[in-house]
Amino acid sequence: MTKLSVNLNAVAQLRNRRDLPWPSVTGVARVVLDAGAVGITVHPRPDERHIRRSDVFDLVNLLRCEYPQAEFNIEGYPTSEFLELVAAANPHQVTLVPDAPDQATSDHGWDFVAHQNLLADAVSQLSAPKRRIAMFCDPDASSEALEAAKAAGADRIELYTGPYGACFDNSEAAVSALTDLAETAHAAHALGLGINAGHDLTLANLPTFQSIVPFVDEVSIGHGITADALLIGFAEAVRKYIGALGR
Repeated sequence: MTKLSVNLNAVAQLRNRRDLPWPSVTGVARVVLDAGAVGITVHPRPDERHIRRSDVFDLVNLLRCEYPQAEFNIEGYPTSEFLELVAAANPHQVTLVPDAPDQATSDHGWDFVAHQNLLADAVSQLSAPKRRIAMFCDPDASSEALEAAKAAGADRIELYTGPYGACFDNSEAAVSALTDLAETAHAAHALGLGINAGHDLTLANLPTFQSIVPFVDEVSIGHGITADALLIGFAEAVRKYIGALGR
């Protein structure tokens, strides 16, 4: 069954608009975990415009003390600073993304062939017992690209679902986007790679995605679930997303 990890970047970004401690990143983490999410995702960036380094360790302490069954997923580009942060935080999963430091949000997957050595070097430094390494992947990745991801040490790919989310209102374009995602999922699964997914997934488009794209282990959702939470609260939003996942 596909699991839900809630990305808290948007919560941190709202907090950072003012020099105030709320909304509380750890407080929202408690709410979403109590409501049924299986994990928390964060993507700390060098400028700390949303998740701060201190948030990472506050969440580490929260999960270890109060939610030892919950998973912690840290996303980022494998700079030396990011590798050091991961080593100190010791998350259950690390998701490597090809973002530039000033990028607003992730908008493409890795060129696994061109960056195979970079990724393999990062994996050699990130590997730890019971830790998964995921790599952000374009929705139409080739078999050659997926083989390069596997060779670099990926345990999972994370399908970039932004193009699907952007065209969901156009049925013809959505079918094409879902076909790409499904074919990539099949090819990754055949290689023994696990599959995560995320970006612009919402209550409206998630059920169709689930019905078409196979083998998805986990979705990481932040912006959409936060937008819904502004209207219905985080706990109810989590329950609705879990329902949309078919659990």
